[in-house]
Amino acid sequence: MGKRNRNRQNQQNRDQRPEGSRSRDNAGWGAGYSEIIKENKLFEQYYRELNIVPEGEFEEFMEAMREPLPATIRITGYKSHAKEILHTLKEKYFKEIQDLEIDGQKIEAPQALRWYPDDLAWHTNMSRKILRKSPLLEKFHQFLVSETESGNISRQEAVSMIPPLLLKIEPHHKILDMCAAPGRKTKSLSPSLHFIPFLLLSHMHSFLLSHGFVIANDVDNKRCYLLVHQAKRLNSPCIMVVNHDASCIPRLQLEHDGKKEVLFYDRVLCDVPCSGDGTMRKNIDVWKKWTTSNGLQLHGLQLRIAVRGVEQLAVGGRMVYSTCSLNPVEDEAVIASLLEKSEGALELVEAVADLPGLKFMPGITSWKLMTRDGQWYSNWSEVPEARHTQIRPTMFPPTDDEKLQSMKLERCMRILPHHQNTGGFFVAVLVKKAPMPWNRRYPKVMSSREVAPSGAGVGLGVLASCPCPGHRGLTHTSPSPCSRPPPSKKMKLFGFKEDPFVFLTEEDPVFPPIQAFYDLSPGFPKLNVLTRTHEGKKRHLYMVSKELRNVLLNNSERMKVINTGVKVWSRNNDGEQFGCAFRLAQEGIYTLYPYIRARVITVSLEDVKVLLTEENPFLSRLGEDTHAQAKKLEMGSIVLKYRPDPNSPQCPIELCGWRGKTSIRAFVPRNERLHYLRMVGVEVFQDKQGKKAGRTTEAQEGSTELGEARGREEGGTQEPESTDTDQNGSANTWAGPQSPRKPTSMKTETRFI
Repeated sequence: MGKRNRNRQNQQNRDQRPEGSRSRDNAGWGAGYSEIIKENKLFEQYYRELNIVPEGEFEEFMEAMREPLPATIRITGYKSHAKEILHTLKEKYFKEIQDLEIDGQKIEAPQALRWYPDDLAWHTNMSRKILRKSPLLEKFHQFLVSETESGNISRQEAVSMIPPLLLKIEPHHKILDMCAAPGRKTKSLSPSLHFIPFLLLSHMHSFLLSHGFVIANDVDNKRCYLLVHQAKRLNSPCIMVVNHDASCIPRLQLEHDGKKEVLFYDRVLCDVPCSGDGTMRKNIDVWKKWTTSNGLQLHGLQLRIAVRGVEQLAVGGRMVYSTCSLNPVEDEAVIASLLEKSEGALELVEAVADLPGLKFMPGITSWKLMTRDGQWYSNWSEVPEARHTQIRPTMFPPTDDEKLQSMKLERCMRILPHHQNTGGFFVAVLVKKAPMPWNRRYPKVMSSREVAPSGAGVGLGVLASCPCPGHRGLTHTSPSPCSRPPPSKKMKLFGFKEDPFVFLTEEDPVFPPIQAFYDLSPGFPKLNVLTRTHEGKKRHLYMVSKELRNVLLNNSERMKVINTGVKVWSRNNDGEQFGCAFRLAQEGIYTLYPYIRARVITVSLEDVKVLLTEENPFLSRLGEDTHAQAKKLEMGSIVLKYRPDPNSPQCPIELCGWRGKTSIRAFVPRNERLHYLRMVGVEVFQDKQGKKAGRTTEAQEGSTELGEARGREEGGTQEPESTDTDQNGSANTWAGPQSPRKPTSMKTETRFI
């Protein structure tokens, strides 16, 4: 059948549908699909029998599972910026919302999560429909969207915030996030955005150049780029995104004092793929797709990932295991098996005191398994041989009561949806007290001089014992397969081929003009600067922390790196006539600024407002002091520094700019520009895209246009707009310095907060 005939047949099929099914006038989200009924008899039968819900609360539990999940936001970013955003939310938006009524109904103001530190997380039941009905709420919505795109606010499910908090991150910690990419739960379910890595990485703001770092891993190559997009908002040189199967993620090495050592992590986040039955409130597909087989199929993978996580954990380190499933096969069964394998090397620790105010149920010590056809099994001995490939012994609780009590599984935490209006979740905290039994040391092979026991071959070495899993009590003659590490395999790479990470030497010719132009301090770490090409001109220069440089240089053959580093300079060919071919990049200004001793202009509050609301203001538009400082500098890239009064709630700001012939321009992305304006008390509201012409609203009257300048300085050469593509594929448009022009008509609503 040809394409034209197929299209005609499809149109006929659509026309033959009942009129009600074709109409979208009354349809909401998911228009064109039949409504999913939020019922699953197998789910109810399974969890009633397991008794994970307190007696008398099961109906309330099921009702909560059918209700939509409230929206939750978390304030991230630098500490000073976080305080300012929290101040704006509390003193402006939340107060205005408290007294707001829509269609005769009073709007419920957002509430702080009691267990989240410093009131930095809030949840609300306001729907998108309500947000569209009031100009005031529309402004609130624009604020949330803009700050989210700038990386200062994260919209995230409440329970997903728990695991990173339980890690107890310190500035010097080396952190591994094993399954970091959002939505990576299971292929059979609709993706759900769990911004756990975003929260994890946001802790790095206070120690950008310290010994701590985060390695965020995921097995899905495409999802790694989504993770890069989120991590990039943090603008940190302490982040690396890698692409590996978490169950066999390679062991890395570091070089210290000329010797190579194995890299063990201080903290490991093990948020494994799961059946996701705790996400039914937002992933309604789970209602019709959920079966007990989902958990049975994932148990083995979850256990392998957890085992690999504790193998890479340093002694004294902390690993948090979590799932968005309520199923004990994916939860307590994995923890119990892990503790049993560890032979005392791991301890399940109490985490109640770490999150005061969080309501949860303790872990259970007894559970059963059920197949999708309703057959129950209480222990391994009841499982018929035909099902041994689907059901494994590690899925059942330990049969030894003494061993079971020593595990203290009640220290696990299960969050139920009806207790505090959240999704379902499970989390356990493990501390490593000693090396894992199979990692303590490789067994020593006896020499040929040692006499073998009677019956053994003459001249063959004998192992007294073999600690390898599965070889307990066995002896091997030399050479033994257990006496040495398994042979290394060549790493298989999948997905896109990444550009190389090339570190510059201290003698690289790119440094002298940069050093002279910006007067970099002697302590600037030139060895931490890298580029992404071996040949040709260097378009961008990136910077990583000292420890991540160590990781990259010593593990290039062991791992596939998707992204690392923060961009600090970008090439501007016309800049050579001003003394330096590289302009500063706003992404890396907080990393680079401490080393810059020249080309810094201190601006006032009014100057910041002018620079951020006008495209390319003349020097005469700025204050006298700023004007005088700018006159002393030649044309080229500059830093614009604002320091507020110590008694004001505002925070310090550093912006990248360009000193032109008669003007100054701030090189700040649109969303960050809006963020900084809010930080100094100016609110800018934009038109909603797609509004009909002539329709006037309060939001429209307060609209703004932050257009890109297209010209060059008077007397300069013309240059077409160029698009710089950074290391993760996102484009940053920059047209170079501009010709001075009159202030643009940026209509803003100015309110001092």
